[in-house]
Amino acid sequence: MIRMGVIGYGYWGPNIVRNFMNTDGVIMAAVCDIQAEAREKAARAWPGIKTYSDCDELIKSADIDAIAVVTPVYTHYELARKVLENGKHVFVEKPFTSTVRQAEDLIELAERKNLTIMVDHTFLFTGAVRKIKELIDEESLGKLYYFDSTRVNLGLFQHDINVVWDLAPHDLAIMDYLIGEKPEYISATGQSHLNGMEDIAFITMYFQNQFIAHFNVNWLSPVKIRQTLISGNRKMLVWNDLDTDQKIKVYDKGVDVASRESIYNLLVSYRSGDMWIPRLDNSEALQREAQYFVHCLEKKEKPINDGHAGLRVVKILEATTKSLKNRGRLVPL
Repeated sequence: MIRMGVIGYGYWGPNIVRNFMNTDGVIMAAVCDIQAEAREKAARAWPGIKTYSDCDELIKSADIDAIAVVTPVYTHYELARKVLENGKHVFVEKPFTSTVRQAEDLIELAERKNLTIMVDHTFLFTGAVRKIKELIDEESLGKLYYFDSTRVNLGLFQHDINVVWDLAPHDLAIMDYLIGEKPEYISATGQSHLNGMEDIAFITMYFQNQFIAHFNVNWLSPVKIRQTLISGNRKMLVWNDLDTDQKIKVYDKGVDVASRESIYNLLVSYRSGDMWIPRLDNSEALQREAQYFVHCLEKKEKPINDGHAGLRVVKILEATTKSLKNRGRLVPL
C-alpha cells in the first residue's frame, strides 16, 4: 500500500484527496494546509484523516510514501524538492515549476534518488484525448497539418500568474502528448487590461514538416469555449470538451492537389465525406490518473506525464513569456 499525503486543500486539493482516497493500493493518510478552515473542511469530509498546518512535518513523516503538491506554482519547486530530499515520490500540480532550471533540478534529484515525479496533466487521461491519440497513432488523420486550440472564459483571474501560465499548460501538455514532436520556434502576443498581467494571449508554434500549432487563451471572453481542431491530409477532427454527448467529431473532409505544375495551373479538389462520432470512455480522468500513479510506483514504470513531460511544457511557457515581452518576436526552442 502507498501511503499518500496532500499539501494544499484549496480549489483542486479536495479532488486530489477524493480520487486517491478511492484508489486501490492507496491509504490517504494526511492533508496539510496553512489555513485552519481548509484543514477543518478536510477533517469533516474525511473523518480520521490526519491534518497538518506545517508542511515540513508532513514531508518528514516516516508514515508517508508519496506526496501530492497542490499549491500555487511559485511554491512547487521548494515543496517538491523537500519531498524528494526526504525520499518520497511526488505528484505535482501543473505547471510543474516556475522555471526550466527548477524543473531540471527536480528531475536530476529524482533520478539520483530513484524516485518518481508525476505532473498532474489530467487531460491526458480523459477518454477524448486517449481516443485522439489512438486515431493519430493509427494514422487515421494522415499527415498532420495543424493543431488549433481555444480555451477561453470570463475569469478566474489569478494574482500570481498570467493567463498563459494558468490556462495554456492544459493544451500544451495535450499537444505534447498527441504530437510527440519538439517545436522549433514560438511566437506569442497578448495584452494585460486589469491587473498588470496578460489576461489574453495568442501563441503560435512552428515545427518541422510545415506543422503548426496555435493556442488562444483568454480570461475576458463572454462565453466559455474549450475546443481543439486537428487537421490531417486524410481526415479532420473537432474536439469540443463542453459537449457532453458528442465531444469528438471526425470529418472525412480535406483538400487534394491534382496538379502542381505552376502556381497558375494549381488544381485542387475538395473532399467532403461522412462525419462520425467515436465512442469514448467517460470515467473520471483524475481517477484514472491516480490509478496510473499507483501503477507506475508499484511496477517502477516511467509515467507519460513525468518530470520530463512537465519540463517540456515549462520550456514552452518560458519561451512564451520571452516572446510576449518582445511583442511576438520568434523565440527558438
